[in-house]
Amino acid sequence: MRESLLVPDAPTLLESLRAVGYSFETAIADLIDNSITAKASNVSIQWRAFNDASYVAVLDDGVGMTQEELRCAMRHGSRNPLSERSDQDLGRFGLGMKTASLSQAKRLTVVSLTDGCLTGRCWDLDIIKEQGDWVLLEFEEDELAILPHIGDLKALSQGALVIWEKLDRVEAGEPSLEKALSERMERTREHLSLVFHRYLAKEINQAGISIKINGASVEPIDPFLRSHPSRQELPTETIHVEGSAVHIAPYILPHLSKLKAADVVLAGGKDGLRRHQGFYVYRNRRLITWGTWFRLARQDELTKLARVQVDIPNTLDHLWTLDIKKSVAAPPDAVRDALKRIVGRIAEKGKKVFTFRGRSSDKSKIVHLWDRLTGRNDEITYVINREHHLLKALRMTIPEQQLMLLERYLQAVEQAMPKDTLYADLASERKVVEVLRDREFENYLVDLANRWLDTVGRDTEEALSLLNNLPNMEPFNRNPVLAEKIVQEIRNG
Repeated sequence: MRESLLVPDAPTLLESLRAVGYSFETAIADLIDNSITAKASNVSIQWRAFNDASYVAVLDDGVGMTQEELRCAMRHGSRNPLSERSDQDLGRFGLGMKTASLSQAKRLTVVSLTDGCLTGRCWDLDIIKEQGDWVLLEFEEDELAILPHIGDLKALSQGALVIWEKLDRVEAGEPSLEKALSERMERTREHLSLVFHRYLAKEINQAGISIKINGASVEPIDPFLRSHPSRQELPTETIHVEGSAVHIAPYILPHLSKLKAADVVLAGGKDGLRRHQGFYVYRNRRLITWGTWFRLARQDELTKLARVQVDIPNTLDHLWTLDIKKSVAAPPDAVRDALKRIVGRIAEKGKKVFTFRGRSSDKSKIVHLWDRLTGRNDEITYVINREHHLLKALRMTIPEQQLMLLERYLQAVEQAMPKDTLYADLASERKVVEVLRDREFENYLVDLANRWLDTVGRDTEEALSLLNNLPNMEPFNRNPVLAEKIVQEIRNG
């Protein structure tokens, strides 16, 4: 059998690779991956929209490349995806920078600075089409000098500059290039804020990075609301696959009623809570895919606050079927089985944020206004607590012949509880608020306590028991500081 070489047609192959599926923001993210792999601390993204000189430039202060290293980096398939990589390397196929860049622009320029040496290479699809071959351009010194932001690169001790020109994919069908590019950059800011949030937040004992777009810092978006005091952390688990560790950390976000407007934005927005539930898979702390249960559970309204951080190393790329864009990953069977075992309890915890919202976990100390009863067939009933001190005090003021009317009224309230509507409202993105709030609620508690004591008598055993237990009674337990203050003022008075 004879052998022969069959080299791909350069214009045809490169044009086909432009349709891999990169969006503008995922393409920019791929460039940031290279900056992080190059141990950069700062990345500056600059863009300009001129008629004949529009561009996007990404500058970093990473280690840079020699002439030969840059030439190799410009080759499509510059590194075998099966080769062993550093545990901090975010690359995979040796295609990212080229494929991502040329998916958005017809001209890609890369300039590198290392050891005081400045070198540049360029792919231009128009020239490749014209000559029908893999023509890589090499810049002379005077040609480098006129490139945008070359002065910013020279001001560094080392680094790299990536420039996109001939932004045909951005311009396509757009009446205004400036508006189109501005909108894409805004989406890019949001995308980078989430995908690289762990780098932007500069986690303890981990390398961090600063990203700016036209001088404005990209702030991290934390989908787990780590700083919120009401967020629940479930036990973490570690799964070992082929000698590598996969770390799983489940979290339950606070109920919407406990979130400030800024928290809601961080969590994905009011309309995004349901879509963003599920697993968040990180490869070397870089977010790969999110908002999915991998078909191990349904996206349910009552589990929309459950989110699971899954950390995987790049040594398991072949098992997670990572794609070129590093935006899709599927768990291997060994991990999938473990995720399936824990997803049930994670979802159950998420449901309890709605089911038991506002109640203390130490239920034995709280005197509730409502009791939750479980029947023989696992049926659940909610009834008003007939032993609550407030109800006992009310009975003292009602003539005996009217007590049955009170009981019938309580039964009517229990029977008429709008369970279906309440379930739908709590499961929706809308915020269910209390009837009395803030100062109005505080005044209500003070008045209620005094009327209560006036009814039972301030010097009675019932009053003493009331004062001793007031901070643990509903509704006073919702404001324990005020409850303690009420008790002290009554005792001092």
